[in-house]
Amino acid sequence: MVVGELTEEVQMVVIGGGPGGYVAAIRAAQLGLQVLLIEKEDIGGVCLNRGCIPSKALITAAEDYAKGKNGNVPGIDHVVTLDFRKVQEWKDSVVTKMTQGVDMLLKGNKVRVVKGEAFFVGQQEVRVMTDTEAHNYHFTHCIIATGSRPVELASLPFGKRVLTSTEVLALGEVPKRLAIVGGGYIGIELGQAYAKFGAKVTILEGTPSILPAFDPSITRLIGRSLKEWQVEVVTGALAKSAVESADEVRLTYEVNGEVHAVSADYVLVTVGRRPNTDELGLDAAGITLDGKGLIPVDHQGRTSVANIFAIGDIVAGPALAHKASYEGKVAAEAAAGMHSAVDYACIPAVVFADPEVAAVGLNEDEAGKVYEKVKTGRFAYGANGRAVSMNAANGFVKLIADEESGVLVGAQVVGAEASNLIAELALAIEMNATLEDMALTIHAHPTLPEMVMETAEAALGTPIHMLKK
Repeated sequence: MVVGELTEEVQMVVIGGGPGGYVAAIRAAQLGLQVLLIEKEDIGGVCLNRGCIPSKALITAAEDYAKGKNGNVPGIDHVVTLDFRKVQEWKDSVVTKMTQGVDMLLKGNKVRVVKGEAFFVGQQEVRVMTDTEAHNYHFTHCIIATGSRPVELASLPFGKRVLTSTEVLALGEVPKRLAIVGGGYIGIELGQAYAKFGAKVTILEGTPSILPAFDPSITRLIGRSLKEWQVEVVTGALAKSAVESADEVRLTYEVNGEVHAVSADYVLVTVGRRPNTDELGLDAAGITLDGKGLIPVDHQGRTSVANIFAIGDIVAGPALAHKASYEGKVAAEAAAGMHSAVDYACIPAVVFADPEVAAVGLNEDEAGKVYEKVKTGRFAYGANGRAVSMNAANGFVKLIADEESGVLVGAQVVGAEASNLIAELALAIEMNATLEDMALTIHAHPTLPEMVMETAEAALGTPIHMLKK
């Protein structure tokens, strides 16, 4: 029941407290704006609470368990047991620690947080609804950062045993059988994690390849790893229906016109995400959506309404937390009168598979469409002393450069700690570094980052630790 309605003046309203919204709020506060952050659920959004952080904690636990059971070093015997409920408790403690840290940062930067659901009632006003009251805020600037939610297939409605990644991350026990619809990064990450915990995992992917956004050389390596963990991968598979019973779900799918079925304890559906733009009252603010439900913005994140910005999953581009955070800083600075603008030349993408996958900039095909000639170099993990001593010899580093200038324009890494190695390569692209710059940078030995130097040397035709072709 609504008991009253008030209106309050505020300089900056940020709608959504995820990695885009809370970063935007903090940056705006640093620039001297009075900031109100509105969040209807949990500060930290999907990333901290139901996505990036809990999934990586579960992946880490699965890796530790697998190493404990199987052991990588001859001569060391392992006896381990699994208490999955305690693993989940630890995962939840990681989430709590991170979200409490964000709460502290917001308070320390004097960002006021209001819990409730926001709706636009004009181009300079939002109404926030709670269970007991409605409160209106008249703003000078607004940043919309409402994120996205999982796509639900009409043929596979979510239920007790047909789940999103949110529910799969919170299971109380390891399922004996897990079927996954979608072979993108979420399906691969969680599929491998649960396989390491002991589940029999089946992944159905509608396209001809898992991880369709990555080069075939990368997906082949990941495919071999999945096979080693006895994960069944079916490509070109169209999920048709799921029938739940008391103790299992039967998933029917079609491949090349033939109908098949698989039974599982649970089905994870991860076929994409939908922007949360449909319940904001954007019409009242004069903001229109494109055909995908996204908000069109300019190079500063500014919508068609000059004082309203949009960032993250609700604008064009990959749905990545670090992209949203970057856009949040730019939008906050633009609102404060700075000339900041987005530059998407080097947004890293990472898949926390086994082995890890990371890419930044252009791939070889994309670079070939932009530059007259490209130069590439590739170096195998198996030729790196640190990788071999870690029993992590599977993988490679690949660099793509403009042949005329030698400037690095793209990079791919598949192998141990690829998520960390990609940072140096993103910086190199950001700074217009050349292959020669990278080859001349002295890297510590023995380390994995040495492979960046070695790959640059390979591209220049002067490799030391590989035979020149």
